[in-house]
Order: sequence, then structure tokens, then C-alpha cells
Amino acid sequence: MATKICVAVLFGGQSSEHNISCISAQYVIQNIDREKYEIVMIGITMDGQWFHYNGPVEKISTGEWKELVLEEMDCNDKLFELENNNLVNRIISNGLDKKIDVVFPVLHGVNGEDGTIQGLLELAQIPYVGCNVISSAIGMDKSMAKIIFYSADIPQAEYFVVNRSDMILDINGLLNKIEVKFTYPIFIKPVNTGSSVGVSKAHNREELKSALEIAAVYDRKILIEEFIKGKEIECAVLGNEFPEASTVGEIVPANEFYDFESKYNNSESKTLIPANISDEIKEKIREYSIKAFKALDCSGLSRVDFFVKDSGEIILNEINTLPGFTNISMYAKLWEESGVNYKDLVEKLINFAIERFEYCKRNLCKMGDTDGQ
Repeated sequence: MATKICVAVLFGGQSSEHNISCISAQYVIQNIDREKYEIVMIGITMDGQWFHYNGPVEKISTGEWKELVLEEMDCNDKLFELENNNLVNRIISNGLDKKIDVVFPVLHGVNGEDGTIQGLLELAQIPYVGCNVISSAIGMDKSMAKIIFYSADIPQAEYFVVNRSDMILDINGLLNKIEVKFTYPIFIKPVNTGSSVGVSKAHNREELKSALEIAAVYDRKILIEEFIKGKEIECAVLGNEFPEASTVGEIVPANEFYDFESKYNNSESKTLIPANISDEIKEKIREYSIKAFKALDCSGLSRVDFFVKDSGEIILNEINTLPGFTNISMYAKLWEESGVNYKDLVEKLINFAIERFEYCKRNLCKMGDTDGQ
């Protein structure tokens, strides 16, 4: 009988998207083929404690997993804390009598999809699902990603980046500068958050000041972006060297824009798959999605978000290098409509992770041979 591949699923994390990560992880774990894969569940609490979790999968999304872990073990027996040394070995092997073959980091936001976990796994020389360190870091930083997309000639909204320190030094001067550059309404976003956490739409100076203050809670860098009136469109990308784009979906938010409340708490929000746009525009969005994916040198997966104006003009909004995997998340739903069900999608992502690792390892070996000549 063939040995099962051991997959470690990381979930939780120290970001504002901790709860979404837990929900995503539950659906990922429930859709990993137990006939082919052995699963190790590793939960990360908001205060940075790592635990091996062996309890019911359905307790992950509710947040009860941590209490169950603590009931069964001494509090000092946690997998690892930030102050411990030799982190890689402790994270991967402590308390385990098996070798981890691949890691699926179902982590959203900072310290999860921003290149930090990816760098740790690179040092540990363990294959992992998703984009590499630099792709993850740039994709998470909306301001840096915009620079790359501009160089790739992908159309974007007008934007302006400010720092929290600019607010402290001269808030009125900053407000004046923004009002000279943009007309209301405008969007204000923390540069390094996802799930629309900390995002606001300002219609006047008072709302702009409040929105800046909200965004500054989540990040020291803040993105000011022109309002684009149009349909909100999303496309999923899958693959490594030869990525493919899914069909295209449309978001119909219950609120004024697709904020956190609309995404996760308001049942009035709807998704249309495929999107209610022309085939020509759909194909162009799929082309732009792959172009954005390649521009950031992504691998494994990404979801690329756009606006489509009434005129048909396409505007890239942002890329998400580790999109949600909840039961309402667009990434899996787009691929399901494209003929790839959730379980097969998870298996493809694991295989792409191993494929990329083996490819990179071969190239490093060749470099080593050349250096030795």
C-alpha cells in the first residue's frame, strides 16, 4: 500500500483575518482526500502560540479548537512561541513522529500571506501551497503591487499612498492634498490587509478624516484610490509555469461596496457566476489575470479582482495571493464553475506545491554543480 503524503495545514494566525482563516481551513481540511493524504493540523493563536490540534475539524471554524487543545495538554507544552530559538525545527517536528511532506498555509493577512510564513518554510526546505516569498510580499502590499502592474501595462485606478506619520504631522495639509488630487467619493485602504478590513468609502472631508484614522489602526501605509463606478469582477488563477484562468464571476454587494460586512455577514450580497458581461470582456479579464499573476511571478494560486465600467473599460483592483476558501469564497466557486470541484482543486494545489519545490531544488543543484566546476 502506497505511503500517504503528509500535509500540514496551518490556520489562524496573528492578523485581523484570523477568524476567516479558521473558516477557510475547516473547508480545506474537509476536502483533502484522506485516502491519499495524512493531515496534521497546526493552529496559531492571535498571541502567537502554535499548537498541534487533533480534535474535531468542525471546531476550527468556531474558534473552540484552542480550548480543546488546552484541555488536553499543559499550557507549557505548546508547539512554539515567538521567543523560542530554532523555530523551524520546533514548528515542523516538535511532538511529531512523522515527516511533513507539504504545508498548506491557510493563513490570510499579515504574518500569513505576506511572505513571512513562506520564508520560514523556504528555510525549512518544505514544499508549501501558494506563492513564493517575494510574490506573497508584493501581493500583500497593495502599493508595491501597483508599481509592478503599472510596469506590466495593466490598467489601474488613480492612487496615492500616505503614511500614518503624515496624519500626525499635518492632517489638514494631508486632507487638502488628497482633495486636490481626487474628487469624492474616494476609497481609503490599509495597504496590507485583506477581506476589506479597514477599508472605507469617503464622500466628504469629514468622512475622509475618519477613514484615514480607521485605516491607520491597521497599517502605517494607507492607500487613497479613486472611485471606479462599475461591476466588481473576480477571476481565479491556478498553476505554476503555465497558469490557467477560471471563468469570471461578479460580486453584487449588499452594502455600498463589498466591505467585510457584505462579504461575510450579509446574506443579501450575491455572486453571479459567470459574470453578466460580454464574452469579449470576460476573455480580456482572463488575459489580464494571467498577466498580473506572471508579473508578480506567482505560483500555485491567486485571485485577481477588477472593475468593469459601463463603457467596458477594465480596471485592475488588486491581486490576492492566498484567497479565502470558505463555503462562500469566490476562488473555489469560480473553479467549480470551470469544471474543477473543491476536492480536486485542493489536490491540484498540493501537487503544484510539490512540483514547484522539486523544480526549484533541481535548479539549485544545477547551480551548485556549475559553481563547483
